[in-house]
Amino acid sequence: MISEAAAWIAARTKLRPRVAVVLGSGLGGFADELMGREEFPYASIPNWPASTAVGHAGKLVLGLLGTLEAAVMSGRVHLYEGYTPAQVVFGVRVLGTLGVRAVVFTNAAGGINLAFERGALALISDHINLQGANPLAGANADALGPRFPDMTEAYSAAYRATAKQVARELGIRLGEGVYAAVLGPSYETPAEIRYLRAIGADMVGMSTAPEVIAANHMGVRCLGISCVTNMAAGILPSKINHEEVLETGAAVRGTLAKLLKALLPRLEV
Repeated sequence: MISEAAAWIAARTKLRPRVAVVLGSGLGGFADELMGREEFPYASIPNWPASTAVGHAGKLVLGLLGTLEAAVMSGRVHLYEGYTPAQVVFGVRVLGTLGVRAVVFTNAAGGINLAFERGALALISDHINLQGANPLAGANADALGPRFPDMTEAYSAAYRATAKQVARELGIRLGEGVYAAVLGPSYETPAEIRYLRAIGADMVGMSTAPEVIAANHMGVRCLGISCVTNMAAGILPSKINHEEVLETGAAVRGTLAKLLKALLPRLEV
């Protein structure tokens, strides 16, 4: 299934990107930064699951950032949509099969660390997978990677250092913290947020961890950037809604796009 989708894409473009970006809720605007764009709706790609979440465009975009060939997944699928772990990581596995060796994962996250505020951008230094599933469970796909992949550096330290340097050059404030991945789709309770803070989480969301596991399995280096679109339950007296998430994502989209445009060409692959 993965090879069929990869072959379908390869037959329809001359581009062979080695760097890719996965865009989270409300963050899809970066795809428009690519020149000479070639767009493939997920529904048109064999076996590729369709994104149903609001704020996810649901298309693969290939194009150029200067001379750099890049791929952008504008939207992703989640376990809470009813998809299997294998379906959730399908796009990342296809990109890896096409030759992508570096992926920047972005997401919308709730802020747990009180040092963060709504609209902040934060690097993911590590994650805690609380989704109750792992995309590598079951028979190992030996052609993709080893049975027991190491996750000591799930998010490349070298990439994080480069991202910090680029952010400093651009005058962009860039935090850093641990991302807790939960199943969703309900937002967390205040008690759950207190628990997540106690175990070391700085932000929380419903994506990214499965994809990063699958990417590391394939030997693809990862960078994660969360947009803190809201403060988590119990941090502020107000309630949480998805409209707020999308609104904040739209507000920081330009800053994120500026960071990614400068960062991607400097990632060593």
